[in-house]
Amino acid sequence: MPFLRLAFNKKNMRQKINIGLFGFGVVGQGLYDVLQKSPALDTSISKICVKHQKNRSLPESLFCYNPDDILNDPAINTIVELINNSEEAYQIVKKALISGKNVVSANKKMLAENMTEMIELQKKHNVSLLYEASACGSIPVIRSLEEYYDNDLLLSVTGILNGSSNYILSKVFDCHQPYSEALKEAQDLGFAETDPSFDVEGFDSLYKLIILTMHSFGVAVNPDDVLNYGISNISEFDINHAREKGWKIKLVGQVERLREKNITLFVLPRFVGRDKYIYSVEEEFNGVVIKGLAYDKQFMFGKGAGGYPTGSAVLSDITALGHHYRYEYKKAGYFGGFRYIKDAAIEIYLRYSNPDVLKYFDFKSVSEEYKGPEYSYKIGFIQLSCLIDIKETLRKLDIFMAATGKSLNY
Repeated sequence: MPFLRLAFNKKNMRQKINIGLFGFGVVGQGLYDVLQKSPALDTSISKICVKHQKNRSLPESLFCYNPDDILNDPAINTIVELINNSEEAYQIVKKALISGKNVVSANKKMLAENMTEMIELQKKHNVSLLYEASACGSIPVIRSLEEYYDNDLLLSVTGILNGSSNYILSKVFDCHQPYSEALKEAQDLGFAETDPSFDVEGFDSLYKLIILTMHSFGVAVNPDDVLNYGISNISEFDINHAREKGWKIKLVGQVERLREKNITLFVLPRFVGRDKYIYSVEEEFNGVVIKGLAYDKQFMFGKGAGGYPTGSAVLSDITALGHHYRYEYKKAGYFGGFRYIKDAAIEIYLRYSNPDVLKYFDFKSVSEEYKGPEYSYKIGFIQLSCLIDIKETLRKLDIFMAATGKSLNY
């Protein structure tokens, strides 16, 4: 009697995953808990590397304190890196990739600063590095940009990429709390660190935007070459100005396609009206708007922080590794590639008290100006390159700066 022979290859087989986990903080514990609730995976955590010994609910035998105990273990084929220190994360991830282990990482700073090298290491050693959890927590934006929006129709990616700053701004605008009070509440709830500068100065959003840019347009951009300015200098004057116009202020990251295969990107507070999707994104949630030539705008929304939301994104990457998934970085080779330029002009609101600071700002044009007894402001177009050149100085000036959402498309 004839019979059918099923052909199958390695790509169709699920891979047994033995995990070496680095870090057991909020996200590490969230991943461990989520993993226990996922019976579909043939996965186990073999070892957890932490820095310090302390009382934990898990058996002490599961923990180790030397990274090499995991990295040199041939039985462990997958590294999950969930630590805060970007330099240590770089050493762990690099060594893991060189040794032929697949890696899942959530360290956006390490990835943004070393993107080109990380891509080359994957190719050279035939391994996969996945990092969905590094940008926007539970929102599957990287995989969507990599797989669904994988053509030349993409025009821009814009969004609220940091839950901590968004929580603070939500309390300021929705609950009329002073910035300092909202910041303390965010710190008490664990949304913001004791030193909140990584979040409120826009660095967290910047590193996430760098990663999204690679998967949107195939361009690896040095974070030092991109403008990021945060919300720590916001005043009641700025808040009232926004309210009078019917706007809110959100900390927004954006990468936009310009003419001639050029792109531009920046992180700035932005005046947002009710007609924008991100107007209603509140508290620790993130929201990303993907704009295309044919499909106009599509909106992705979800929790951008927390143990379980981020742990679920890590778990998604682990599951993908079980099916031999890897990023192809196809857009890096599309049409000769896109190019990041700094010369695009955007319209900004600049609030100041001392007119001497205006010497730093070379406005191409001014559409609105106000001079008052305590504060004054200008609204006009300025080249991003002018702001990037002085971005360290900007943080020291008694000013507040926000984008209006208008740009000159070069």
